[in-house]
Amino acid sequence: MDEETRALLTLVLAGGGLPARRALACARPSVAAALDAGPVAWRQAGCSPGQLRRLAAPDPAALEAALRWLKQDGHHLLPLGDRRFPALLRTIPEPPLALFVHGNPAPLGHPSIAVVGSRSPTPSGRALAAEFSTAFCNAGLAVISGLAAGVDASAHRAALVAGGITLAVIGCGPDTVFPSHHVALQREIADHGVVVSEYPPGTPARAAHFPARNRLVAGLALATVVIEAANRSGALITARLAAEAGREVCALPGSVRNPRAAGCHRLIRDGAALVETPGEVMALIAPQVATALPDLQSRLQAPTEQGRRAHLPAHMASEPDYQTLWKALDHDPIPMDSLITHCGLTAARLSSMLLAMELAGIVVCEHGRYCRNPGFPTSTASR
Repeated sequence: MDEETRALLTLVLAGGGLPARRALACARPSVAAALDAGPVAWRQAGCSPGQLRRLAAPDPAALEAALRWLKQDGHHLLPLGDRRFPALLRTIPEPPLALFVHGNPAPLGHPSIAVVGSRSPTPSGRALAAEFSTAFCNAGLAVISGLAAGVDASAHRAALVAGGITLAVIGCGPDTVFPSHHVALQREIADHGVVVSEYPPGTPARAAHFPARNRLVAGLALATVVIEAANRSGALITARLAAEAGREVCALPGSVRNPRAAGCHRLIRDGAALVETPGEVMALIAPQVATALPDLQSRLQAPTEQGRRAHLPAHMASEPDYQTLWKALDHDPIPMDSLITHCGLTAARLSSMLLAMELAGIVVCEHGRYCRNPGFPTSTASR
């Protein structure tokens, strides 16, 4: 490994505040020259005592672990000045010193939309994340998210299924998986898209890393779409950082009784664009890609709404009781006692019908409450 790469890794591993390390890296023709300048130059750049110690004596085990990781196929280290470093990310208030990339770095510069939201979304929230991500990929855009459980994972998976580009920005080292059950998903994203981190190999996931991770999600995207977020959701941090970076912020409204929608409603009150369809999001960013990507521009302006309403299959549509129950159900979960009141049917009859509909994939049950399955395919049988 060349001297410049080793010097850059030493600077990354020094940790602490980014401004001083960026100033140090920019003060000389190369990072290696900046480190060779010695402690006086480091102190003049604003490095803290802890940074001075780590620059003088980098952790040999951490340095060697990072070097070993970089020797593997598909592993890259992109410094801020690298031509492959995404231009949009250079413009954010706190750009990273470098990016550790697993996969093909090329998609980092592709026009992208971030899809973020709750780690425990409703079935409707998961379906909307998949629907929006699929539409974005079909329009030629990449989908960015943070590989968290819930909305993030749904967005990534939908992009992969659509054969599109997806970027996962993680809050740990590129050799670490968090949450741990996303091992297969992270591997698939690296194979077909790209996994990005500003943290060196061996860095565990820590709570303090996720707001920093969120600034990269927001910084890489032309727009950030929030789907279901509580008032204290990390997705709201991503949205705020996107706004600070001058990017579009969009939020999907939800039921006033759904606490997961409260954060989205707050964003809308604060000025985020209220969106109901993927096309509305793409219309917001179309002017930004019109000049550079005319072919993509034409696809962004194409109709994307294919109708979201699902309908009962014929064998249920022919029975009045099923028709009544279907009309009483909504996309927000409804308790059994409310369904009994709305339908005028006995609890035993309703339970039997709901079970049949659940087995058919038409209805989902969440904590004893029932709602239409947003992922149920559209049919015209009951029209």
